[in-house]
Amino acid sequence: MILGSHLSMAKGYTKAVEEAISIGANTFQFFTRNPRGGKAKALNLKDIEKATKLMKEHHFGQLLAHAPYTMNLCSEKEDVASFSKYMMKDDLERLKNLPCDLYNFHPGSHVGLGVEKGIEKITNALNEIITGEEAVLILLETMSGKGTEIGKTFEEIKTIIDGVKHSESMGVCLDTCHVYSAGYDIVDDLDGVIEEFDKIIGLDYLKAIHLNDSKTPFKSFKDRHEKLGLGTIGEKALIEIINHPKLRNIPFFLETPNELEGYKHEIDILRRNENG
Repeated sequence: MILGSHLSMAKGYTKAVEEAISIGANTFQFFTRNPRGGKAKALNLKDIEKATKLMKEHHFGQLLAHAPYTMNLCSEKEDVASFSKYMMKDDLERLKNLPCDLYNFHPGSHVGLGVEKGIEKITNALNEIITGEEAVLILLETMSGKGTEIGKTFEEIKTIIDGVKHSESMGVCLDTCHVYSAGYDIVDDLDGVIEEFDKIIGLDYLKAIHLNDSKTPFKSFKDRHEKLGLGTIGEKALIEIINHPKLRNIPFFLETPNELEGYKHEIDILRRNENG
């Protein structure tokens, strides 16, 4: 199983790889820049080279880069939308220098424009940005549906992918907290949710899973992550997810409210309960 957590890049890429190894992980997720946006730090190519060597020695799986939360390609404010496009273009260019295969972003919030117009703005922006020659797959994250978020339904995600000229460069990151909050019952009908995803989007597009419990009830349309086993999804359901034959080869990334030791504890639990 390819399993990791979200780790900070504050002390460099090599340090993040070392921390991942220390908690039993063989991948990790990181922010491309401050999660609230802004200019990214200069790349330390020597550090990246050292980190890449260490990853190979420990047989790491695909890393997942996460775009800043402030990115909103469908903002009604032109300055916000323009800066969001700049950040994504810059991220994709920088990722050519990193041992990373996946880039995840939140589709955005239409803030009153409506879902249809919001999706149009997102697909237009992606068609400006994506050339088909990127070093990474670009993943749309499934969302909980709070406020005016786009991406709470599989249909919305599929519509965006269909509107992108280079759809071969696109994929999906499924967040367990988000889909459960959005009304997909992964606790009592996991097979049904997977079948629906496959029918609407296609499992070939599913490239990563954020493995989180939820602080809020089913179909609450809220984004409140919880530690594994302490929320409304529960440990049993999450273990069934990592062992599902159609999901087990997809990389899993913890985004639970934890420090390093907490992630280590969760990874230990998941590895003990992994089938095969």
